[in-house]
Amino acid sequence: MFGIILVAPVVQLIFLGYAATLDLKFIRLAIYDQDNSRPSRELVKELEAGKIFYIEKYLSSYQELEESMQSGKILISIVIPQEYEQKLSRRETAHLQIIVNGSDGNAASIATGYISKFLSLYGQKYKVNLFEKSGMRPPPTGTIVAEPRVWFNPLLITRVYMVPSIVGLLLSIITLILTALAVVKEKEIGTYEQIIVTPVKPYQLILGKLIPFIILAYAAAMIALAAMWFIFEIPVKGSLSFLLISSFFYILSTLGLGLFVSTVSKTQQQAMMIAIFGVLLPMVYLSGFAFPLDNAPLFVQIVSYFIPLTYFFKVIRGVILQGNGFIELWDEALIMLLMGVIILIASAIRFRKKLD
Repeated sequence: MFGIILVAPVVQLIFLGYAATLDLKFIRLAIYDQDNSRPSRELVKELEAGKIFYIEKYLSSYQELEESMQSGKILISIVIPQEYEQKLSRRETAHLQIIVNGSDGNAASIATGYISKFLSLYGQKYKVNLFEKSGMRPPPTGTIVAEPRVWFNPLLITRVYMVPSIVGLLLSIITLILTALAVVKEKEIGTYEQIIVTPVKPYQLILGKLIPFIILAYAAAMIALAAMWFIFEIPVKGSLSFLLISSFFYILSTLGLGLFVSTVSKTQQQAMMIAIFGVLLPMVYLSGFAFPLDNAPLFVQIVSYFIPLTYFFKVIRGVILQGNGFIELWDEALIMLLMGVIILIASAIRFRKKLD
């Protein structure tokens, strides 16, 4: 108990100190170069030379661009138009299309500012070089202009990004904390020993404890989704059936963690403290709920790979905001299923040994 109270806040402070940043140090780009000329290649080379932008892939069509943005792995796609070189050589303004993934409102807003600033500075630099070569003084107008367009959350409204994530938090709280408290409560009121001496088998007892919380979690999730739709006007754009199946995969891990907490706790107060400070808060901090993981230190990113909530946030945001389904998110769902089964089986084995 004292270990949780004294050690957990320090550990969380260290992790949160590194993870809690809204600055973007790593922005994944996709380039659709329709002009494929020397000036356009120079622009791409200048982007690659920077320390913030990382060119994830080069595109060859708008369909490929749409698929890349739909996958959620690209934050910004830059479209260089066909007459890019000709417009620059005629000393006209070249307009670059900037498509931003707005499903993460904060990251999208900051990234839009970064890329617009970069292109503005690059345009000034290109213009000065061009006129210095011709022996003329540069005019005050720019030569390259970024035209940002945000997908999935065009107005970059924060609640559009946060509300779907809160549905994930509700599932975590209901299944994790209530499972841990319900089992420990049996120990406190003295019915735990009575259950042990009954002919009920351990697996039947575990199922009896877990199934009601699965039903309760689904009921809460459906109510939250309905409220999200009718109150906040955020509909589920993707596959609802895939979202519900993925939710079940995620619930397996939270139920397992709740069961594990119950085996190491003697009182409801202790179970509550461990569940909140030892499990729930670290999961929230390190899962990308509020802070983009791409900009966290490497060791924080590695830790996040072992947190089921990280994958569930990708699924829930991908389905609700980006309209994705099984094809785009099957790998996240599979990871959640494997993690859920492993955690639940390990916790059930430990719980069964306690019963024996």
